[in-house]
Amino acid sequence: MRKFLVVLDDSRECLNAMRFAAMRAARTGGGVQILSIIPPDEFQHWIGVGDIMRQEARERIEAHFEVFAKWMRDRQGVDPELVIREGEPVDQILAQIREDADVGVLVLGAGTEKSGPGPLVSQLSRTSGTLPVPITIVPGDLSKERLEAVT
Repeated sequence: MRKFLVVLDDSRECLNAMRFAAMRAARTGGGVQILSIIPPDEFQHWIGVGDIMRQEARERIEAHFEVFAKWMRDRQGVDPELVIREGEPVDQILAQIREDADVGVLVLGAGTEKSGPGPLVSQLSRTSGTLPVPITIVPGDLSKERLEAVT
């Protein structure tokens, strides 16, 4: 089954990327894989403190994931899977795509700020010609109605 890989983070545009991935998966018989990345610099403390912080980060991610997962199951009939990785975001996204042959499309949300679409969109679009899967970039300010129309 082809999976839509979408990145879960604290950005506002993440919501539209999640919606898009779930709607496309529902309409095409695919799945959704939600990837959350814990940056390495969060745990540069003593080992015991770092382990506690890592566990707390995972619990926050799982709680955040459950909000999206419930919506996807209830509204779209899609049961997403959660993958949590640690490291640099772009490196971890590329590693996940390489390691899971079922990932067919990377879905990213583009920010609407004047500073640009966001670091992931900027970095990954520069290398999009060499990626093993296509990237779908979903505008962060696209309305729900427009999202439904294009999926």
